[in-house]
Amino acid sequence: MKKALFAVLVAALLVSTAAAQSIEDIAWTCPEGYEGQTLNVYNWATYIGEDTVANFEELCGVTVTYDVFESNEAVIARLRQGNPGYDITFPNEYAVSIMIRDGLLETINKDNIPNFANVAERWRGYDFDPENEYGMPYLWGTTGVAVDLTSVEEPITSWMQVFELDGRVSWIDDTRTMLSLALLMLGYDPNSMDADEIAQGVDFLLEHGDNVVSIADDDGDALLARGEVDIALEYSGDIYQLMLDCECEDYAYIIPEEGSIVDMTFMVVPVGAPNLALAEVFMDYILDPVVSAQIVNDTFYATPNQAAIDSGLIPEELVNNTALFPSEESLENLYFLADVTDVEQVYNDAWDEILIFIGG
Repeated sequence: MKKALFAVLVAALLVSTAAAQSIEDIAWTCPEGYEGQTLNVYNWATYIGEDTVANFEELCGVTVTYDVFESNEAVIARLRQGNPGYDITFPNEYAVSIMIRDGLLETINKDNIPNFANVAERWRGYDFDPENEYGMPYLWGTTGVAVDLTSVEEPITSWMQVFELDGRVSWIDDTRTMLSLALLMLGYDPNSMDADEIAQGVDFLLEHGDNVVSIADDDGDALLARGEVDIALEYSGDIYQLMLDCECEDYAYIIPEEGSIVDMTFMVVPVGAPNLALAEVFMDYILDPVVSAQIVNDTFYATPNQAAIDSGLIPEELVNNTALFPSEESLENLYFLADVTDVEQVYNDAWDEILIFIGG
């Protein structure tokens, strides 16, 4: 099985490398009048194409500054203190909901983003932003189990195997993801707003934390690569990047049978952005089919951009891989995180308790 999966991934890598788009392949044209301006970006690490930023700089004659964050909570906390100068950032759906509620985001003008038409209907409009006035869908992926096959011999199919593993495990330093997985294991709504259920989730994690050697800031893939853990809870794209970078058969990515968390990331503009207009131009550029396809080929995260999928620029080996592009049937067992409103602080306090007793 692992050799077959590896062969598929290598084939995908070869196809995507051979079909790598150059700047000449991008038909998108930058509007006039932005030469010499600066765009300040705040994004996740390893979450954009290799040449995406450089090509935008060349096409528009602008400069892009690029900072990275490692959790949604970090973005929320930073913007609550006042926008330090970012024009665009990339939080997940529940964080966008919180930011809208807290008045932390500017509205965007979709007339300036004609490539929004490329986004599949399935990924447009959300309860917290029904008209996409605040955010443009960017990429989506799952949280799953990354396994070092050289040290874990038993096939991993369930979360309980991970929580009870006689080995070294890393968790994600993400409040909602980890507590939602605990709630899922207890049979509760992963978006529970019941303080007692959340407390039970804390107890579950504390009772199953003996094998945790790290609560990682979105770098479980690096811990695996260095041989410091046997299993890492991580995001799908990061692990597939690791699997291809190592050119080996040592790793597997699994979505356990109980289900897991799925995240959609949005492009949003923080209140006080120095250059909202250029941020909208960047969004339109990102949603160009050629640009979106290359981002998928470089990051191994799924795209909501139907035009990019239909373009044939994303290898079939990636599009047909249900661990990367979960099917509609698979999505029934995956859960989006929602804004938990009145119990946000309960979650944060609960996670602080876990960090104290288990450590990071």
